[in-house]
Amino acid sequence: MTAIEAGRTAAGGLWRSEIRATLALAWPMVLTNLGQTAMTATDVMMMGRLGAHTLAAGTLGTNLYFAPMIFGLGLMLAAAPMMATEFGRKAHSVRDIRRTVRQGLWLAVSVSVPIWLILWNGEALLLAMGQEPDLAREAGTYIRWLQWSVLPFYGYIVLRSFISALERPGWALVIVFGAVAFNVLANWCLMFGNLGFPAMGIAGSGLATALSSTLMFIGMAAVVMLDRRFRRFRLFGRFWRPDWPRYGTLLRLGLPIAGLLLFEVGVFNAAAMLVGLISADALAAHAIAIQLSSITFMVPMGLGQAATVRVGRAYGAGDNEAVSRAGWTAFAMGVGFMAAMGLLMVLVPRVLIGAFIDLNVPENAPVIVLATAFLVYAALFQVFDGAQAVAAGMLRGLHDTSVPMIYAAIGYWGVGLPLAIVLAFHVGLGGIGVWMAMAISLFIVAGLLIHRWMRRDRLKPAGHRAVAAH
Repeated sequence: MTAIEAGRTAAGGLWRSEIRATLALAWPMVLTNLGQTAMTATDVMMMGRLGAHTLAAGTLGTNLYFAPMIFGLGLMLAAAPMMATEFGRKAHSVRDIRRTVRQGLWLAVSVSVPIWLILWNGEALLLAMGQEPDLAREAGTYIRWLQWSVLPFYGYIVLRSFISALERPGWALVIVFGAVAFNVLANWCLMFGNLGFPAMGIAGSGLATALSSTLMFIGMAAVVMLDRRFRRFRLFGRFWRPDWPRYGTLLRLGLPIAGLLLFEVGVFNAAAMLVGLISADALAAHAIAIQLSSITFMVPMGLGQAATVRVGRAYGAGDNEAVSRAGWTAFAMGVGFMAAMGLLMVLVPRVLIGAFIDLNVPENAPVIVLATAFLVYAALFQVFDGAQAVAAGMLRGLHDTSVPMIYAAIGYWGVGLPLAIVLAFHVGLGGIGVWMAMAISLFIVAGLLIHRWMRRDRLKPAGHRAVAAH
């Protein structure tokens, strides 16, 4: 074997090793994301059994809850790249990891208080938005119970980031699926008054979710205190001691992540509102197509989270080749999966649509036709959405969050939303115009993020700075 062949063999081995490591880290994260989605789906299904009015109120309440919650979630996600980089810099780091977890939990408390104040006034906010008083009152009741899920959920995210940075995400999967099962039981008991519990209606659903989130945090806290691989970090030791510089770093890293998530979620909510102005059939078809896209999105989302850890560890070690391998491996997996799902949407749309609506009912025919058309554009949407999700995770591993937020603002709000309005209402493409605009905006954001990744040499590796300091 020549030296060149030996080098190629060694390089191939490194790539295969990276693929295995990424898969091992990503699949529990993907299933965890699906589990968390299943918890929301359970709430919606249970509300539907209480009637259309309750379901509408719950939908209003969930939408109002989601915006401030997703902002705080963005702040919590800053803990993952910080810990991954520290592990890459120093494999047996304990003190710095403990301090990052501690300040992440401090940040969870800090952001939860203003979110609670906002959500406590949910009914007043919905009335100010012009919502029907009866719906606003019921939604406000739901939110006042649901809001208590915020803090334990954020605490769970911080602790999940810790075990993920150690590349041991399996416990998160066990805990979230246990919480999903508990959530089903709690909804059944508290909403409908089963097993001797009071029938609380929609308020019971909010309480069930709050209890399930609390169970998730308690379960994760028990794992990090009892599992021998984690307990040496003593994460809750000296919890009262501040580390303001680290707290500030979490804020600086997390605020742009929170901004990016708000820009993305906000434009998709706006797109749904635009489709709702077209017709009820278009809105129903849009709901089917976006729900299918949301389910498949859990895979690149998990791969993006894995990329943050894998890239962050290589970044902390100052290994540029490992950074490149980690990023491109996750990217190829994410885009490849979404391309396969997009092909499925084009080839068998009626099979997928049939999971949401009866194909044999004549009255559903307009919805089926529109949903089939939307899925053609959703196929492109899928690929670009997967690309931007993984690329954002790759850059997050480099602690690069501010510029990606700007890219999101440009792509989603500077191009996507105005283009959706023009194509839907001025060109006359209706709902198809909205989907075309969303696909184009995702293409732009994904392209900008990948361009920045390819020029990442301008971003100085943390590991190199650490080496130079010594």
